[in-house]
Amino acid sequence: MLAVMQGRLDAYLRLTRLDRPIGTFLLFWPAMSALWLAAGGFPKLDVFLIFFAGIWLMRANGCIINDFADRKLDGHVERTRHRPLANGEIRAKEALILFAVVGLVCFALVLQLNALTVQMAYVGILLTIIYPFTKRFLAAPQMFLGVVWSWSIPMAFAAQTGEVPTIAWYLFAANWCWTVAYDTMYGMVDRNDDVKIGIRSSAIWFGRWDRHWVGVFQVLTLVLLSGVGLRLGLGMFYALALAGMAMLFVYQQRLIFDRQRPDCFKAFLNNNWAGAVLFTGVVLDHALS
Repeated sequence: MLAVMQGRLDAYLRLTRLDRPIGTFLLFWPAMSALWLAAGGFPKLDVFLIFFAGIWLMRANGCIINDFADRKLDGHVERTRHRPLANGEIRAKEALILFAVVGLVCFALVLQLNALTVQMAYVGILLTIIYPFTKRFLAAPQMFLGVVWSWSIPMAFAAQTGEVPTIAWYLFAANWCWTVAYDTMYGMVDRNDDVKIGIRSSAIWFGRWDRHWVGVFQVLTLVLLSGVGLRLGLGMFYALALAGMAMLFVYQQRLIFDRQRPDCFKAFLNNNWAGAVLFTGVVLDHALS
């Protein structure tokens, strides 16, 4: 009985990707950076705690609905064929129930914030539900994912200040570009399988120019983040963080140069460090400048 329960728990952990938190961190760093920038330092404690918990839960919920949408396709992809919905460990009905439960918990958290943030949360959950299905009809669904993955940024400003200023949308645009860049690397890992089963991705759409377009979006990310720093009057630590991100982007370009699956995945994972560097620069700039 205990072994059965442990097996079920393991399956649910893998369904929600709580055993692989890279996606959570890629959500966490930009959202926390936005909170710090909105507050001009450490944000309100209740807002910080709600966003901290909400990021983990919403990423988990995004994984549930993504795997539900792809449950009949994941079995044909080398990297995803062992996912619990694809291999039958978890039934589709169970996944939908879990999605609803986690979604209600997220909504209960958001209700503790102001009305503008609650309204934006409705948009966020709708975007989360739509995204997995865009892989059927959008040539580059990563561009839609960029909106989903960046929505926490204007929400952070709304929660902290009660409004969404122009600077929040600059930061949103920077994170959108960054998301397209690193998720294209992710798509390069699955490209051969995706072509076979008819799933679309920017890695396929960009074709032989894939790594060049990744570079374009990385440069745009840095340009937009530099603009944010100039508008907010950020100083040396923020500038050093952008320089660190730039060096990591160069390293990622070296990794994806030959388009080898393991190296493309390694490049994707390396973006966790890019986000951590950015957040550290934001925090230090406000704490020590």
